[in-house]
Amino acid sequence: MRDLQTDWLKCFVAAVDAGSLSAAAPEVHRSQSAVSMQIKKLEAAVGRALLLRGPRQLQLTHEGQVLLGYARRMLDLHAEAQTVLQGEAVTGLVRLGVPDDYASRYITPVLQRFAPRHGGVEIQLDCEQSTSLIPRIGRGDLDLALVSRDHARRGTLLFHEPMVWVGSPQFDTWSRQPLPIAVYEAASLGRRSAIHSLALQGRPYKVVYNSSSLAGQIAAVESGLAVAALTQCSVPRHLQILGPEHGLGPMEPMQVAAYRSRASQGSKAVDSLHRMLVQTLRHAGR
Repeated sequence: MRDLQTDWLKCFVAAVDAGSLSAAAPEVHRSQSAVSMQIKKLEAAVGRALLLRGPRQLQLTHEGQVLLGYARRMLDLHAEAQTVLQGEAVTGLVRLGVPDDYASRYITPVLQRFAPRHGGVEIQLDCEQSTSLIPRIGRGDLDLALVSRDHARRGTLLFHEPMVWVGSPQFDTWSRQPLPIAVYEAASLGRRSAIHSLALQGRPYKVVYNSSSLAGQIAAVESGLAVAALTQCSVPRHLQILGPEHGLGPMEPMQVAAYRSRASQGSKAVDSLHRMLVQTLRHAGR
């Protein structure tokens, strides 16, 4: 087997993460045809097909799944070696966005690794819901965000975060009819997932509390006012996760992704934090 060139691996990983060759092209600063050619060279080198071109999205073959993990590790080491050997202090401002429920569990370990290595980088952290962060990335108001993505081509998929029903063990709120629920704003993916789950069960419900704040959702649950649908990572230990035994069905997990603005391309500071975010959180949901 021939040596695997870094450019081939970059195009392969970008295509998998973006979901299509056209979406991968701007990520690696190449044309769609060039990305396709690089992947064909990689497939020729390994002697196996790696990607199946479906009508909507690329699919990995078994060999592609095996190679993907190695490709990510090789690219991570390559980038790390470049950083060390360049010996240049990275400086600048990174405007980072994250929803409240992901901040403590996921952003904290990233910043703990990043800060000692890049003391010259200033980070401005904004905590908002993904529905607010995504358009801000599109406008260039933010450089980078950890978001629950709203479609398969939004950013680099890192992991799946379970959604769970939550109640207070001091109240039997879950047994009321109709079920009182606390929800996020109308565009929230969590709200959609909760209502879709109840609709599939045919369970009557009533929205009794609206808040874009995680603290507000938790307060509604603690007071016995409602049950809420929260990401599993954000559930306080003193609250109870509810399930089928409480008459509540499963919900679709959130697809958590690192989403970067086009305007930040070329910024070494954003490059470094984006790389650290992906390296630290990939497969975190496991």
